[in-house]
Amino acid sequence: MKIGFIGAGSMGSLLIEAFIVAEAAEPNQIYVSNRTFAKVEKLALKFPGLQAEETNVAVAQHSDIIFLCIKPHEFAQVVAEIKSYLTKDKLVVSITSPVLLRQLEQELDCQIAKVIPSITNKMWSGATLCIYGKQITKAHQTELEKLLAYISEPIRIEESFTRIVSDISSCGPAFFAFLLQQFIEAAVEETGIARDEAMMIAGNMLLGTGLLLTEGGMTTEDVQQRVAVPGGITAQALAMLQRDTVGIFNNLIRTTHNKYYEDLEKVQATFNKEEVSEQ
Repeated sequence: MKIGFIGAGSMGSLLIEAFIVAEAAEPNQIYVSNRTFAKVEKLALKFPGLQAEETNVAVAQHSDIIFLCIKPHEFAQVVAEIKSYLTKDKLVVSITSPVLLRQLEQELDCQIAKVIPSITNKMWSGATLCIYGKQITKAHQTELEKLLAYISEPIRIEESFTRIVSDISSCGPAFFAFLLQQFIEAAVEETGIARDEAMMIAGNMLLGTGLLLTEGGMTTEDVQQRVAVPGGITAQALAMLQRDTVGIFNNLIRTTHNKYYEDLEKVQATFNKEEVSEQ
């Protein structure tokens, strides 16, 4: 199986590296193009054998699965560029949430899927969200999920829930890293503990908490109840958090959704513009 990547930015390069290190694919099975070719050359030096391509068309021609790891506003142009080189047996996979499956299905005569990866895939953990087009075969779904299983837990979702599930799975690491950073900085400021020491302890705490929730059979309520003794220090601090964080995550979700719907409109406008230019 030949795997193509159009786009070698932050997430594209992360997936390439994760697949190679996890031995999901050999470097010579991977074809990569990028607007800035120097990024592809850098990857080829790091992973000898990786096929560095100067054009997106070359990636589309050589690959069985093509991951589109590009920004929303670039999709219409890239799709128009490669569409003539995609056969029905090829699988195009978007990793960009505001690009809808129906938009790709209208433009491309091949198998279509969308996956939402996470930075946690770098450590072969976390989920990869899988959303499938109407024409994709079960064989292609199985093939894609088998590949993703090397670095994550593939989870099928409905496209209507793309944004909220992405908030939790893909954006969540940044949100909770931010909260943990605030916790650490406050600990340093209030007590003088070394930042590196606090970071190490906090990181291990977060890892352990995640294991309790995923493998330990505990819920978030269970963790709080087991740690917080009635009338104790943790219970008093939790009461403060409940009081002072009311609505904060509702506002967060509204913020991400507002930006998502704004991006949806922008993506549709680029597809409309591309259609007009082709006429």
